[in-house]
Amino acid sequence: MSLHPAPQEQDLDSLAAFLKAAGDPLRLEVLQVLGQNSFGVLELCEIMAIKQSGMSHHLKVLAQGGLVERRREGNSIFYRRRLPPSDAATGPLQSALFERLDATPADPVTRQRLAGVQAQRAARSRAFFARHADDLARHQDLIAEHDQYAEQACELLDRAALGRAANNREPGERRGIALEIGPGEGRFLAPLASRFERVLALDNAEVMLARARERVTGQGLDNVELVLGEWPEHGALLPRVDAVVVNMVLHHLPSPSAALEAAARQLNDGGVLVITDLCRHNQRWAVDACGDFWLGFEEADLVSWAGRAGLVLRESLFLAMRNGFQVQVRSFQRVTAHPSKREQSGNE
Repeated sequence: MSLHPAPQEQDLDSLAAFLKAAGDPLRLEVLQVLGQNSFGVLELCEIMAIKQSGMSHHLKVLAQGGLVERRREGNSIFYRRRLPPSDAATGPLQSALFERLDATPADPVTRQRLAGVQAQRAARSRAFFARHADDLARHQDLIAEHDQYAEQACELLDRAALGRAANNREPGERRGIALEIGPGEGRFLAPLASRFERVLALDNAEVMLARARERVTGQGLDNVELVLGEWPEHGALLPRVDAVVVNMVLHHLPSPSAALEAAARQLNDGGVLVITDLCRHNQRWAVDACGDFWLGFEEADLVSWAGRAGLVLRESLFLAMRNGFQVQVRSFQRVTAHPSKREQSGNE
């Protein structure tokens, strides 16, 4: 007699655990929230307005059902949705469940509390950059050399179809509008200014904008506008653009998925989003030294978030950097909407 359950038995056990985990309205709402980002237990308690003991119980049931997983960011534990393994018996059900949750509007009160948690994260980020502006460039150079990944980002940007192909432009011709989110000291603004008629640079730290302003003035970049504001909240005040660039910034943002969704909304049809960021790593010193909120991202993370926002992956490059870090350089494109859909959207 075998001591191990038969495959059919295992499938039924997995299905039972999945159905139990998904059979509670509060747990479904937790999964809906985790579709926006990864959160710690205390953050989820605040968002869902329940005690820690209750939240811990629900997270345990969700983990047993294969719907969430834990991951460490620095000294903290965060929970995130677990992507269904391709060979899992519950895989199709799990994919359908997540798709349905993402299409269902969140409860307004929950959404308000979620925004509050993300605002707290943003405030901590601003405070870090205000305190450590003088040391930031030196610490970041321990991780990645700007010129190396910036060159690759430019290549992906040039190969993207921004209305008229870049290689068909006249020498020195600049077209369209670009937006850089989190320009820091402004090292990438000159390459953008040489390619686009108008460049917007949005940062939430005045001290970093002041340094970018010195660079812009010194290099005579008269087509660059520096804007103080939070992303994505400030996006509604900016015009639609042909390109959005997010260089080594996403791991500082309170909600990377929300940042990508906002970038997609900011793009004109056919516009391109270029992201450079760290691949997933376990070097926790980067949290204290560089203000990193996330220890990089899995390859599937960016593709999944961008896909949910209506962006299609164009190209990917992976660069080995210093001290064991790896940088991913990705370009995504906003799919041109069908004319009838554009008209329908405009009439709503």
